[in-house]
Amino acid sequence: MVILKLPDEIKKMRASNQIVADVLAEIRYRIKPGVTTKELDRFSETLTRKRGAQPAFKGYRGYPFSLCISVNSEVVHGIPSDRRLEEGDIVSLDYGVHYQGYYGDAALTLPVGSISDEARRLLDVTEKSLYRGIEAASEGNRLGDISAAVQEHVETAGFSVVRDYVGHGIGKQLHEDPQIPNYGVRGRGIPLKAGMVLAIEPMVNQGTYKVQLKQDGWTVVTEDGGLSAHFEHSVAITESGPDILSMIQ
Repeated sequence: MVILKLPDEIKKMRASNQIVADVLAEIRYRIKPGVTTKELDRFSETLTRKRGAQPAFKGYRGYPFSLCISVNSEVVHGIPSDRRLEEGDIVSLDYGVHYQGYYGDAALTLPVGSISDEARRLLDVTEKSLYRGIEAASEGNRLGDISAAVQEHVETAGFSVVRDYVGHGIGKQLHEDPQIPNYGVRGRGIPLKAGMVLAIEPMVNQGTYKVQLKQDGWTVVTEDGGLSAHFEHSVAITESGPDILSMIQ
């Protein structure tokens, strides 16, 4: 069941998503060789609680940390640890908060120092595919228009979209209907309506789209060991077009 949000609810969701955006913006300055992923997790939680919000992921389905940190071939749900980032790594940060009864959720992938040209191209293509999907998130379109816009941009560039993990609706729950695959056919799926709030999140692999779950029960990695990137925004569909709630102001 897709839950349409009232304008006042979208206002509250913008507030929660702005906390997410602020935290990710602050973490960006701490991404450098030598920092541990656990240090980034602690920083994100401290900053969130200072804003009067709760980390959304901590304890969610048993997840033990606040920030999902996925490095290189890790796709999503990477667990913070004493691992130190190294020059040339790419690191995906997926973060959510709960604030005033509503959730915010966003993600981005960042370079650690100087990265290879191919890694840079993967980041650029993945981020642009997110915005192609957002452009399609207009009233009167269908869900498949978002999915197809992402897939077309990614595959034209020679990369692949992950099939096993998808975007989602968001609101009073972190994960609501509908599910939003990053692959699909234009004109298919449910109609998009004003009041929907969608977490659109392309996960793009350098090689095969196939993934595996590590023994820790959380970390998803590419099957072939290739790099993976992840970008996400929470987006409200309005009568005047898509409104990115998690955009850094």
